[in-house]
Amino acid sequence: MFENLTARLNRTLKNLSGKGRITEENIKDTLREVRTALLEADVALPVVKNFTNRVKERTLGTEVNLSLTPGQEFIKAVYAELVETMGGENSEISLAHQPPAVLLLAGLQGAGKTTSAAKLAIYLKERLKKKVLLVSVDTYRPAAMDQLSSLAKEAEIDNYPSNPKDDPRDIAKAALEYGKLHAYDVLILDTAGRLAVDEVMMDEVKALHQLTEPTETLFVVDAMTGQDAVNVASNFNDKVGIDGVILTKLDGDTR
Repeated sequence: MFENLTARLNRTLKNLSGKGRITEENIKDTLREVRTALLEADVALPVVKNFTNRVKERTLGTEVNLSLTPGQEFIKAVYAELVETMGGENSEISLAHQPPAVLLLAGLQGAGKTTSAAKLAIYLKERLKKKVLLVSVDTYRPAAMDQLSSLAKEAEIDNYPSNPKDDPRDIAKAALEYGKLHAYDVLILDTAGRLAVDEVMMDEVKALHQLTEPTETLFVVDAMTGQDAVNVASNFNDKVGIDGVILTKLDGDTR
């Protein structure tokens, strides 16, 4: 999306060359290119409309700064609005809980929960210097537990051994007790995914949520899902409640 947006801006910014003031007329084509780039990236139409309107509000009637070209002034406005739209501030994962703080990862099948659990553990260990314990409660997907165990071993992070024949709640309870006993700072739960948000999935995640009382419930979603990712996340949030979203496969492009 960002590369496409950059390419389209570069093609139209020449229309602003030599302008002393940014007006509705001389940014019309450039705004159209921004709108097209976002729509081609599968950004929801209401978001696109709101975004371009706000960029227009930021730039319309702006006297061009002597140190900037009109094109640079416009790009500055686009950048500022992108930052605002995607979240102007960084917020760290909440670990304010009696150890171990539980992070529950949930989402659809194939979204990348297991890999994300390992990456999150590495981040907490290396950046925040936390003692992390991983555990898989996915008793449905073949080799899910083996995958997490392998990733944990590669990253030199402890993994609580689990058995696919056991109940997910029993696994989570045992891992939580083990985490307390061995003074872990964080316990990351890798839950089972489904092909769709169904009642069985919701009931299991709700039960795990009630049992472990996670400080954060993170919804893992494939970025290539497109606009439907918002619908799935909203549905999940309404039924279970989420504190954040992990977007995976951002380097991919379905188009």
